[in-house]
Amino acid sequence: MSGTLRTAGLFVLLMLLFTGIGWAIGGYFFQDWVFGAIVFLSLAAVMNIISYFLSDRIVLWSYRAQLVEEKDVPQLYRVVRRVATLSNLPMPRVALIPSMTPNAFATGRNPRKAVVAVTKGIFNLLTEPELEGVISHEMAHIKNRDILVMSVAATLAGAIAFMARIFWWSALFGRRGQGNVVILLIVAITAPLAAILIQLAVSRSREYKADAVGARTIGRPLVLARALEKLESANRRRPIDRGNPASSSLFIVNPFRGSALTKLFSTHPPLESRIKRLRKLARELGQF
Repeated sequence: MSGTLRTAGLFVLLMLLFTGIGWAIGGYFFQDWVFGAIVFLSLAAVMNIISYFLSDRIVLWSYRAQLVEEKDVPQLYRVVRRVATLSNLPMPRVALIPSMTPNAFATGRNPRKAVVAVTKGIFNLLTEPELEGVISHEMAHIKNRDILVMSVAATLAGAIAFMARIFWWSALFGRRGQGNVVILLIVAITAPLAAILIQLAVSRSREYKADAVGARTIGRPLVLARALEKLESANRRRPIDRGNPASSSLFIVNPFRGSALTKLFSTHPPLESRIKRLRKLARELGQF
C-alpha cells in the first residue's frame, strides 16, 4: 500500500506541475490559460500511463539490458533463485547490462513482474557470497514494493529533464525576446522540480531498509558491506557510460560521476553510514 500511495502521489504531483506550466505558457503565448492547462494536463496523463505500464521496459532499454536465460548465466540464476526462495518471493526475470562498470538494480510493476538486472562487470569484482548480498538488497526492494515507485520516478524525472533541455535549446536558437525569457524561466523551474520529484519518491530510508532486509535475509550483513565497499570504489574509478542521472536511484550504488547534476538527483545515503548500520546489525546477530 505504501508503494501504491507513493506512486499515486507522484502522478498527482506531475499533473499539478504540468497543469501549472501549461497555464503559464497558454496565458503568455496564446492568451488562453485554459487551453494551455488542458494541453499540458493531457500530456501529463499520457506520461503517467506510459510510466506506469512501461517504466520497467524504458529503464531496461535505456541501459541496453537484455533478458537472459539460465543457460546464459547459471551462476547468477543460482544466486537469484536462492535469494528469492529465502525472501519468499517468486523468481524474478533476470537481465544483463552490457557494461563493465559493476552495479545492479531491480525494476518492475510488482513482485510477479519484477526484473533483477546486473552489469557484466559485477562478475569480475564480487565473489559469489558478495553477489548474493547485492541480490538480497535488490530482492528487498522488490519485497518492500519499492520497484514500481523507483522506476516510475526515474522515468518521469527523466522525461521532465528531457523537456527542460528542449525548452533550453529552443530558447538558445529561437527568436530573441521576452518569449525566450519565459522559456528559460520554465527551464529554471522544471529541472529542480524533477530532482525534487526523485527526492520525494525515493527517500534514503528506502536504501537503509533494503540493506537491512537483504542482510537479514541471507544472514550475513558484513558480506553485503564488503560488496558495497567494492562497488562504490569501482564506480568512482569507472562510472557508467550511458543512462540518465535521474535513474541513479535504481542502482545499489550511484553509477554516475560526481557532477552537480548527479548530486542534485542523488538519493543514496553515504557509504560510511550504510556500512556502519550493517556492522551494527552484524553485532546484533552475534557476528562481531
